[in-house]
Amino acid sequence: MPHARDDDDDRAGLAPATLAALRRCGATRPRRWLVAVTLLLGVLAGVGVTAATPAGERTFAALADTVQSLMSVTVPFLGILLAHDLRRAPGTARLAPTMVAATLVAAAVGVFGVLVCAAALVLAPGGTAADTWRYAGTIALGSVLVQVVAQLVGVGLGLLLRSFVVAALASIVLPLGLYALLGVDALRPAQGWLTPYATVRNLLSRDMDAVRWAQWLVVLLLWGVGLNAVGAARLRRRPPVSPPAATQGTPERSPA
Repeated sequence: MPHARDDDDDRAGLAPATLAALRRCGATRPRRWLVAVTLLLGVLAGVGVTAATPAGERTFAALADTVQSLMSVTVPFLGILLAHDLRRAPGTARLAPTMVAATLVAAAVGVFGVLVCAAALVLAPGGTAADTWRYAGTIALGSVLVQVVAQLVGVGLGLLLRSFVVAALASIVLPLGLYALLGVDALRPAQGWLTPYATVRNLLSRDMDAVRWAQWLVVLLLWGVGLNAVGAARLRRRPPVSPPAATQGTPERSPA
């Protein structure tokens, strides 16, 4: 049965392809700098918020909101770069390994932010609030989910937009612009269902109920699944890319 054999080959090749995509995350100096800057933003935010907040107001939720929100600004940039790798790839590019790798990197960033917040509170001079760790479990999970959605937005925009600069700006302007647009009284109830930033605030600040989880799922389907489905369709319709001919004496330039 040839179709069954093809499916087995795809599953068998997913792990090596995912590892290759993970290696591409740090394959160039600009990408390593991007990862370093993202993590550094989290550390600086954790230290800064802890220092600026009175001891009685220092909570895990207060730190996580700032730390994770700030890192989620640059996390999509790496997803855009990984998506652009697929646009340049000769032949038929497989999206699944890149999606898995991007998700794993985003989850790692979220976990890093959780550790930064916890360390900042434990080491904070002068103590912390009485309810420091309230909703900590939900917020820790939410931290990972925030970065995953941000990364998927980056991958989707990278598949749709050829320019890195335009895609990077779009990853900031589109979600925040829609949130602002829906900020008027008549449209405000739609914020929680249509904008990533509204779900970020819920995931990082309070206990989640069934409605808020449903809102996050809708946002994931719209911005994570839907955006990438459109991008994948465009990727399949692109003209085939021929491998570049090797030119003697001319080194090949590595993309960012």
